[in-house]
Amino acid sequence: MRIPRLHLLQPLPLEQTITLEAAASHYVGKVLRMQEKQEIILFNDLSEQVSAHIVSLSKKSVSVFVSAPVAGPPPSSLHTHLGQVMSRGERMDFAIQKATELGVDEITPLFSRRCEVKLDHHRQAKRVAHWQQIAISACEQSGRIDVPRIHSPQTLSHWFDSTQAEAKLVLHPHQTNPLALHVAPASCALLIGPEGGLTQQEVEQAYTHGYTGLSLGPRILRTETAPLAALTLLQYIWGDL
Repeated sequence: MRIPRLHLLQPLPLEQTITLEAAASHYVGKVLRMQEKQEIILFNDLSEQVSAHIVSLSKKSVSVFVSAPVAGPPPSSLHTHLGQVMSRGERMDFAIQKATELGVDEITPLFSRRCEVKLDHHRQAKRVAHWQQIAISACEQSGRIDVPRIHSPQTLSHWFDSTQAEAKLVLHPHQTNPLALHVAPASCALLIGPEGGLTQQEVEQAYTHGYTGLSLGPRILRTETAPLAALTLLQYIWGDL
């Protein structure tokens, strides 16, 4: 039976009993319905990962004994920053979940001319919190201990001005530059457009800021499929796949 993994915001001191945060206690006791003496793996934003077992449960809290450190997989040698123009419904959720499973380090939701998503500042904050939780859940499932950061939504112009990486790629179906011809970088910024694609002006703006076009073959991929294919390719050629 697979041992559950759970992300926490609190420290994980070895050989001590700790009470889990309220949300984590609810998840362990009410959702997973775990019992005393059952094992669980805990990790946090300090890249600590430990084995623990449950020592007590009540209606509102769960206490565990932290027994030993557990080695986690190292992060990819390629630092990837995904700039994803936002899409409606669950497509953005899907892209963030799968990008996390594929080792992405940062994700920035973007507005573009053909972006159909409109968010005020209040809704932006709620969506970022929602997407960050999706990334955390994907880390719990995939074994990662380094949770990618979800940045606040920004315009393409701000993305171009602020994003730094050794390699900068924009997905463009009419470009055929092979990645194998590039010198392997330590970091890569990957720009994915909306369902209707980036405008020619936006593509040219990307080129002006040092981006190189990337094609993923003869088929046009959906906006939530494109980052999966591109990140898989990047990790295979330059990363840890």
